[in-house]
Amino acid sequence: MTAPDLLDPPRYLAKMATADTALARIAKLARPLVFTNGVFDVLHRGHVTYLDQARALGASLVVAVNSDDSVRRLGKGKNRPLNALDDRMAVLAALAAVDLVVPFDTDTPRELILACLPDVLVKGADYTAATTAGATEVIAAGGRFVAIPFESAHSTSALIEKMRGYLR
Repeated sequence: MTAPDLLDPPRYLAKMATADTALARIAKLARPLVFTNGVFDVLHRGHVTYLDQARALGASLVVAVNSDDSVRRLGKGKNRPLNALDDRMAVLAALAAVDLVVPFDTDTPRELILACLPDVLVKGADYTAATTAGATEVIAAGGRFVAIPFESAHSTSALIEKMRGYLR
């Protein structure tokens, strides 16, 4: 085995899809397929714990990430996202638990979920199947919905407030 050339592109880039290539890339992943989505603006321990637990539910994990415009429509705050979509996707793609990162520009990834019909649709404990886009259809197709309990009190909003306190 030879050492990688330092001029080679980072390996995580291979785990980033575009909106145009997402479905073809998802179709090639091992099943059972786990799907989750979110903003993932400032990655923290709560995120990586959640993603690791999600990945344990299947053979591959797809993470759909809100576009910058989609984040602004969510009302997360006038200065959000702090990190641009490409940066958020790159950080997620570098995680061992994540097999593919795909962007979406709509308010929810419902269309993407219906197009790929994952075996397991995952959200955090603050969601239910009734409040999760695409969950009803995934369940009707024989898949399942899993709400992962929060293991720690980490949140991006709380982290941002803490940083603002240091800057005052």
